[in-house]
Parts: sequence; structure tokens; C-alpha cells
Amino acid sequence: MNIRAKGFTLIEMLIVVAIVAILAAIAYPAYQNYVMRTRRADGKELAMRIAAAEERYFTNLNTYADLTTLGSVDTTSEKQYYTAAVAVGNGGQTYLLTLTPQGAQLSDKCGNLTINNTGFKDWSGAHPPTNGACW
Repeated sequence: MNIRAKGFTLIEMLIVVAIVAILAAIAYPAYQNYVMRTRRADGKELAMRIAAAEERYFTNLNTYADLTTLGSVDTTSEKQYYTAAVAVGNGGQTYLLTLTPQGAQLSDKCGNLTINNTGFKDWSGAHPPTNGACW
């Protein structure tokens, strides 16, 4: 009588483990890039809020202001991934808003995000970025 054992052999299990490891090695970096891009949305929201406040201020007083003059504007993004700084120039007729990554976002390849009074958006990191458009 010939009885055949049921189950997986060690070789079959090692092949499955190798395939899973290869898939994980490909998927994890892509996931990390996705996480960086979604965190960047936190900073973009802060930038748009400050830019809108600057434009309201300019409409009323014909000059741009620093963050302390604007008053009630937050300098840190909601989830704490970016901090903002505004440099006013040309006698209050221009501004440059800079978002600096904080905490877990420090490894983002885009680096600092900037926007000025004309709406020009730029970044200080890798050109072109390797993990999606910075803005």
C-alpha cells in the first residue's frame, strides 16, 4: 500500500517566502513615496491659507505683512509636518512664503516648499522630484 503525505515541501515554502519578499521589496518604497506625497498636502493647505491671508491683507492695506502682523494665522501645519515663514520684500510689495518640513517629513525629497506673491511655486529638493510633483 502506497500512502502519499499531504502538505507543502520545504522547497515550495521557500519559493513562496522568496516571492513575498521580492514583492515587499518593491511595494514598500512605493508606499513610502505615497506617504510623503500625502503628508505634503498638509503643508500645501497651510501655504494656501497663509497666501489667502496675505492677499486679504494686501487688498486692505496695499502691503504684504509678516506672520506676526497677520496675527491669527498658524505657522505650523495641522498635522505638524511643516512650519511656515514669510519674508516680505520690496517695501511690502512682495512676499516669499517658505514651508520647512518637520519630523517624519524631513526625508521628503522635495525639501522646502516656497510660494511667492505672484503664485510661483518652487521647491529646494531634487529636480525633478522622484516621488511625484512637489506642488
